[in-house]
Amino acid sequence: MTTAAIKAAPSPTSSPTVAPVHIVNARVTYRNAPIHLLEKFTFKDIDGAHKAFLKKAGFEECVILQTCNRIEVFAASKNPDEGRLLEEWASAVGLPEKDFANVEVSRGREAVMHLMKLTSGLDSLVVGEDQILGQVRRAVEFSRSGRYASANLSLIFDRALKVGSRVRTATGINRGNVSIASVAVNLAEEYFDDLKSKTIMLIGTGEAASLVAKVLKKRNVNFMVTSRAPERARSFAETVAGTPIPFDSALEMLRKVDLIFTATVAPYRLLTFNRIENAMKNNRRQGMMIFDLSNPRTVDEKVATIHGVKLVNMDQIAELVGKNMRSRMKEISSAEKLIEDEMKSVDMMMKRMKAEPVVVSVFKNVDTIRERELKKALAMLGKKLGPEETKIVEQLSYAIVEGILSTPMNNLRKVTEEGESEELMKIVAKLFKYEEKQQQ
Repeated sequence: MTTAAIKAAPSPTSSPTVAPVHIVNARVTYRNAPIHLLEKFTFKDIDGAHKAFLKKAGFEECVILQTCNRIEVFAASKNPDEGRLLEEWASAVGLPEKDFANVEVSRGREAVMHLMKLTSGLDSLVVGEDQILGQVRRAVEFSRSGRYASANLSLIFDRALKVGSRVRTATGINRGNVSIASVAVNLAEEYFDDLKSKTIMLIGTGEAASLVAKVLKKRNVNFMVTSRAPERARSFAETVAGTPIPFDSALEMLRKVDLIFTATVAPYRLLTFNRIENAMKNNRRQGMMIFDLSNPRTVDEKVATIHGVKLVNMDQIAELVGKNMRSRMKEISSAEKLIEDEMKSVDMMMKRMKAEPVVVSVFKNVDTIRERELKKALAMLGKKLGPEETKIVEQLSYAIVEGILSTPMNNLRKVTEEGESEELMKIVAKLFKYEEKQQQ
């Protein structure tokens, strides 16, 4: 510890940077609750929830992560009470405590390991997805800005975000699209030189159509959307994307369309052989590509025999998605190896933190003695010393303290990292009256 560090060393009873805390994680995810139940556990007032966990549940730090597939609370305290955490959660969202019986809870190293796997995409519904990394980063930044997370959780989250980024750059865990919509649009991009210059039609307004629309919108591609229910097409266009057109008009203008996505649950053929054959007449120069993403299929399979028409059905896309997913699954062991390597460093860091309150307390106690004896010495010397000489004597006092304490305190930290410090910590605490000071 440097001279400046001795001067600025904080009290172990008030500084979160040295307090030996324990981390707990409570979560409800897609693994243990369907989406419609998951929504009930969501915090409507995220700011108020943070405050409640700190002020009412007795935690010192808190980070809340909410996505469409999970709600998780990471909290840190010297003596974490998981029961109070769940009670406060239940109170905040207005659910009976019995509904929290299946909430997953992890503690200490297990909680940190879960966070590492989470940021690496190993705990996601779609293995290796990138979105979770940004969601975790925004969650911890929100907690920091509100002063709900300080040194302990910040350090753990920084490590987790670092390993999450490293996993994605060092492995193939996020390579290859595993979304039906993304794969379909990618295939269309490969087939046409420039999607933005094409006339595109989306038939359908359900969930599958919404996913396609979002991918197209993200790539700034314009498209028309149609449905047999005109009001649904208008509502879809307003909330998701696309230009709504009446269904009958859509069928009439097929001859001008280059790319069609059908994503409906209609129990009959929307695009028949005759309709597409007629659309390809009249000296049409460019071909047409059709994606049948409907279940059941809504495009006549004979359409594929028409010259200039490329038909891709759900089975073909699912095969590509499966291939990409299998490729990602092969990367899991490599990702876990990187996480384990990072966890070794985190383990040492967490063990070392147990010694910091004692180390800082010892330095502060000894520095109090140094300051007292320095004042005595300077008073005795009186005017015999000038400003320069006084400064040299003061620096000497700092150097003596640091020279005497640095080696034993660093050894205490080292022994703590090796996990063999319990008895030694007790001896040091007793020698320097640390326990007595803590109780005052």
